[in-house]
Amino acid sequence: MPRRQMHITGADGAALRAALRALRTSLDVPAAFPAEVLAEAENAAARPRLPDADDTAVPFFTIDPPSSVDLDQALHLARRPRGGYRVHYAIADVAAFVTPGGALDAEAHRRVTTLYFPDGRVPLHPPVLSEGAASLLPGQDRPALVWRFDLDADGRVETTDVRRALVRSRAKLDYDGVQKAVDNGTAEEPLALLADVGRLREALERERGGISLDVPEQEVVEHDGTYRLAYRAPLPADGWNAQISLMTGMAAADLMLATGTGVLRTLPTAPDGAVGRLRRTAKALRIDWPHHVPYAELVRSLDPHRPAHAAFLQECTALLRGAGYTVFFGGDVPDPAIHAAVAAPYAHCTAPLRRLVDRYCGELCVAAAAGTEPPEWTSAGLAALPGRMAEGSRLANAVERESVDLVEAAVLGDRVGETFEATVIDVKEREPRVGTVHLEDPAVVGRIRSDTGDLPLGERIRVRLTEADPGTAKILFAPA
Repeated sequence: MPRRQMHITGADGAALRAALRALRTSLDVPAAFPAEVLAEAENAAARPRLPDADDTAVPFFTIDPPSSVDLDQALHLARRPRGGYRVHYAIADVAAFVTPGGALDAEAHRRVTTLYFPDGRVPLHPPVLSEGAASLLPGQDRPALVWRFDLDADGRVETTDVRRALVRSRAKLDYDGVQKAVDNGTAEEPLALLADVGRLREALERERGGISLDVPEQEVVEHDGTYRLAYRAPLPADGWNAQISLMTGMAAADLMLATGTGVLRTLPTAPDGAVGRLRRTAKALRIDWPHHVPYAELVRSLDPHRPAHAAFLQECTALLRGAGYTVFFGGDVPDPAIHAAVAAPYAHCTAPLRRLVDRYCGELCVAAAAGTEPPEWTSAGLAALPGRMAEGSRLANAVERESVDLVEAAVLGDRVGETFEATVIDVKEREPRVGTVHLEDPAVVGRIRSDTGDLPLGERIRVRLTEADPGTAKILFAPA
């Protein structure tokens, strides 16, 4: 899908920032960190608990958006002398800085997750840690949980290990740069191997029936005090990097299941009715879906740069609803223990700077790999973790959606009455005159209501903007 941009004026930007401040208040978003939390974080940043093992000789690198400074993961890939691959994957060791039961720990349990607003983020941990001492920034020695995977020539995991070690990233890379280096053949071997291993892991994902949705992301981008909306279709490099994280999450789940204690990220299989509705959507969008073709295979054949395909991929996210966290103790393993989209047991363990649950998973996995008992704080807090994470996820989703709504309303605030090209990407089953349209220029996904007849799902139509109120984050279209 083309990347579209539309700026709002400085005056609009001031009004939007005021609306974003009001949104923080209405959603009861955590404010500044308490003084005792900041003091404890400063002390922890100066005196982390350092590991005995030293992996600073491994030339790790990170891959993140250019503006990111809260870097959770670093990786390195190499060929094994007798064939196959060795992957080192370092995860920021937040537990090296957080004292269980302390003020910093209590605040993390209150916040649960980092929240992202267009004008800044509300971090899980104070910036002195999340953007400094605990972040895997280049050229800095950092405590980490280092996963080591030996893979065969097909990318299958043969052995897994995880331990604490000191690491040093050599470079901070971004997705666009990685993609260009791989495409033009200038990538050094560790980076080129990411493409090789990523493709092998994608093939294994297809084999086990897993699904990765390449859904174009609607982004809010701030620049020089103004904001714009843009669509970003994921690059192949996004998928290769994600495969390393998925591999680690599956390995973490296996380790915890073997010990009988842990927390999994689970997703039930979508009901038959949901898949049936997707088939109707595909037909409306003129996407050929033969009955003998499985859903996962169809999804992989789609091009997110094509508007109809992008609209269908967005509708596919409905099958991912219902994800949650499942804890288990004393060998009482949940059944099923599968994440339906991953098509395997899976755990969140690769983003501890931004998610509370990942610190628990990391600690449980280090203990499982060493054959030791996990720290008492993990079992003490495990039972309450699913509820905390569910509440945090709801807040994060509300922040994301309502922030985009505010920017959409601000972008379109002075264009009421104008017409735009759009694709109808959703129609309510019980109210077919109400639905959702997808504009390419500007990058807006908005509500539409028809007073003249049912909306044509999947059709490109001209729509008229009838309402755009930045104060209430409301936009509404009607068929032109």
